[in-house]
Amino acid sequence: MNPTKRKESKQQILSALATMSRSLAAAKDLVILGEGNTSARCGDETFFVKASGTSLAGITEKGFVEVRFVPVLKLLERLEADDETIAQTLRQAKFDQAAAAHPSVETLFHAFLLTLPGVRFIGHVHPVAVNSLLCSARSREILSGRLFPDEIVVCGPEPAYVTYCDPGLVLAKEIKRESLAYQEKWAAAPKAVLIENHGLIALGSTPREVEAICVMWEKTARILLGTLAAGGPRFLAPEHVNRIHSRPDEVVRRREIRGEKD
Repeated sequence: MNPTKRKESKQQILSALATMSRSLAAAKDLVILGEGNTSARCGDETFFVKASGTSLAGITEKGFVEVRFVPVLKLLERLEADDETIAQTLRQAKFDQAAAAHPSVETLFHAFLLTLPGVRFIGHVHPVAVNSLLCSARSREILSGRLFPDEIVVCGPEPAYVTYCDPGLVLAKEIKRESLAYQEKWAAAPKAVLIENHGLIALGSTPREVEAICVMWEKTARILLGTLAAGGPRFLAPEHVNRIHSRPDEVVRRREIRGEKD
């Protein structure tokens, strides 16, 4: 991690999160109406997450809630919890109990994903082209391979793939399971989580990386849709994917995409 990032204040992190959120809302086909939510890690104890009922479009710093990790992560360890228990726990997890805004139920997966190595900012969006594939009968098969080098450089060797689950505790637990399996396989956190019939979660160390992952996945989905109309996708061979993922010059490009300096 860039050492200068550790010196950022909560206010700087919040400002960067708000700017990233507005940028995602402004990107074509990533967010429609009030969809999507975003978050950023403040430190070891708390994180910011978009408040329930707010929209990414035009969001300001007042549209976020600071939440403590521990109560949310403990809730995620439970086998089950009813809607009222979840809502009450999330309200009690607010850093400032006097704050009027409340965290949404999707705060559960944000809390976990922000504990993964290298993850400091998260953007959850519902891109039109990506969901065209995630809502299809053959989504897992269609999304099983990589198509071109830039996709791998920006979004990693593969996404974590999650079958449709009820939003809330069930979905968060499934995201946790698939993300840990990905980390075991690749020795790194996923750059993207794809959720059937739902949308995309982009995980980055900087706001720029989150935005890059979102727009690259929308590009990838559009290309995939084109290949399906022209005989089907021709995926890169696994050895080519691994080579691109590990090339030293591509590591340098990733730092540039994240906006990090040497």
